[in-house]
Amino acid sequence: MRMAWLAVVALGCCVLRADASRVRAIYVAPDGNDSWSGHLPSPNRTRSDGPFRTLERARDEVRALLAKSGGSPGTGITVWIGGGTYALRNPLELGPQDSGSEHAPVTWAARPGQQVRISGGVVLSGFEPVTDPDVLKRLDESARGHVLQVRLASLGLHDLPSIQAGMGWGNSRPGVELFFEDRPMTLARWPNHGFTRVAGVLGLQPVDVRGTKGDAVGAIKYEGDRPARWVDEKEVWLHGYWFWDWADERELVQRIDTAQHIIYLQPPYHSYGYRPGQWFYAENVLSELDEPGEYMVDHQANVLYFWPPGDLEKGRPTLSLTESLVHISGASHITFKGITFEACRGTAITVEGGAGVRVVACVIRNTGGWAVSMRQSPESGVEGCDIYGNGDGGVILEGGDRVTLTPGHMFVDNCHIHHYARWNPVYKPGVMVGGVGNRVTHNLIDNAPHMAIGFGGNDHLIEYNEIHSVCYQSNDAGAMYAGRNWTMRGTIIRYNYLHDISGFEGRGCVGVYLDDQYCGTQIYGNLFWKVTRAAMIGGGRDCSIINNIFVDCTPAIHLDARGLGWAADGFSGLKASLEAMPYQKPPWSLRYPQLVHILQDDPMAPKGNVVARNICVGGRWGDIEEKARKYAEFQNNLIQTDPQFVDAAKGDFRLKRSSPAWAMGFRRIPLEKIGLYRSPNRASWPVSSKVRPAGSDHVR
Repeated sequence: MRMAWLAVVALGCCVLRADASRVRAIYVAPDGNDSWSGHLPSPNRTRSDGPFRTLERARDEVRALLAKSGGSPGTGITVWIGGGTYALRNPLELGPQDSGSEHAPVTWAARPGQQVRISGGVVLSGFEPVTDPDVLKRLDESARGHVLQVRLASLGLHDLPSIQAGMGWGNSRPGVELFFEDRPMTLARWPNHGFTRVAGVLGLQPVDVRGTKGDAVGAIKYEGDRPARWVDEKEVWLHGYWFWDWADERELVQRIDTAQHIIYLQPPYHSYGYRPGQWFYAENVLSELDEPGEYMVDHQANVLYFWPPGDLEKGRPTLSLTESLVHISGASHITFKGITFEACRGTAITVEGGAGVRVVACVIRNTGGWAVSMRQSPESGVEGCDIYGNGDGGVILEGGDRVTLTPGHMFVDNCHIHHYARWNPVYKPGVMVGGVGNRVTHNLIDNAPHMAIGFGGNDHLIEYNEIHSVCYQSNDAGAMYAGRNWTMRGTIIRYNYLHDISGFEGRGCVGVYLDDQYCGTQIYGNLFWKVTRAAMIGGGRDCSIINNIFVDCTPAIHLDARGLGWAADGFSGLKASLEAMPYQKPPWSLRYPQLVHILQDDPMAPKGNVVARNICVGGRWGDIEEKARKYAEFQNNLIQTDPQFVDAAKGDFRLKRSSPAWAMGFRRIPLEKIGLYRSPNRASWPVSSKVRPAGSDHVR
């Protein structure tokens, strides 16, 4: 009997050891120590062992465990990160030696119920009143006594990066930025909100683009006397939409002629030029630091000035220092889960190569660049994250091989992406997807100055997304946008809900914008409500607008034949992109047979487009160029006839059984599936999202 009992005990011990071996846990905590084992979640009583202190030490331990297993762990490894802030001065670098496997991934996760911040910033202290008479004289009288200063050298901070203009429009860099109460603060500017207009140009080098006239030389006239306050400022920048409503740029002021009311900008000038009536604002101007939440860094004196909008200690004023937070190169099967990434100067997380890298249920906010950039990492993606406050866009997704049409199977799913592109407002979308065979699904994307989704490449799936309040600071822009390529085909845009999209000052933009002869895209089963120019085929071929609902859209659809007119000179570029692909050989010739003989088939004509089984009520049905109409096929569209919605007044656009749309072949749109969904892999729930009032951005 005794021997039997001992055998049972021994067997039980073996089972316990086996169970323990299935869970490889490494712990990190702010009160840890990198000389400890990292195998305990908290320090022991004697403080001789416990969690690690740094992420780098945890990474080294993961590497050691992987090396012992020959790089192919039989079990997964989880790095459990305890609550607190982990300030990085260099990004966490992960490479092939840090990889898990498909069935045994390496997971970096916040401990349940604890808030983990990985930050690229430093919390500032030592604020004091401004006493320098010269500085006080420059400050607006209303700001004196409110603006505080911190001498950055006293915190060991020297030679901090300032604003950089960047190469070309829309690519400036902010340098260091200030965040308070987890929100971006405003670089001191005028006007405090909105824009002022260019009163005129000098005409030193005239520009005329199809009747739109301006000047290539950066010398602009202004009205009023406000710029006279900036004459003695050290580094004044103007941020404006100088020629087109979709091409911003930051320009450094060279000098101001207050007598003639002319601001001379420092070359290089904007590539398109400048024209009267366009809009801009001035920033990085100490004399304009005149309301709570504004700040400025005097890089020459190495002093930061700030009017705090709340209690300094509670607000944790944080200055971004580190360029990025996590860099994954060639690593596979790594997951980050439940972590807040914040306050870096560039892109928070970059992934290059490898496979199966996932960012799940994280908050990624307050970056100077993008939130996540993933390139050529099959089966990788971003899921259930909250992304906001980014200087550029949300997520870059680039995967798959266009030459072989091999899909990347990368994804952005169930993410709330909002209030992004606050520094570079144009062509920095919530999601930028390229390559082949990737998907953007079930996201809520809102409150952005320009695009929600930019796409290029082939065979992507964009479905079940809700998009609203975008393109509010630009015109001739698309909430979903692609352009200028015959070969980028096969993308399906279906079951999305786009609403409340009207452009800068309510002057119009586009819902789905297939620009400059973009081809082979399906726009199917979407709901558009209060979207100007909801679906647009800009001279392209083989596109379809089928089974959509358009409510109060002006117009609902747009088709043109620009390739036969003003855009005819784009032929050489389109032909070059065509010949860069093996379009006459398999798999291309099988996947896209329309391309095989395109050069012999009047290639600039908008052939093969189909507009069928759509519902349009309110607004206006179409802007259709006559030259395009003869090439398109129109079938069974229900136009300005009561479609019998369940309750349009309350935004319920389901169709009643008695709707006349069913008789014309309309198919039910699964509206109930659109948008975010509740999941253990969501960063937050429930989610709220306010519609931005039309025209809330304006020119003074």
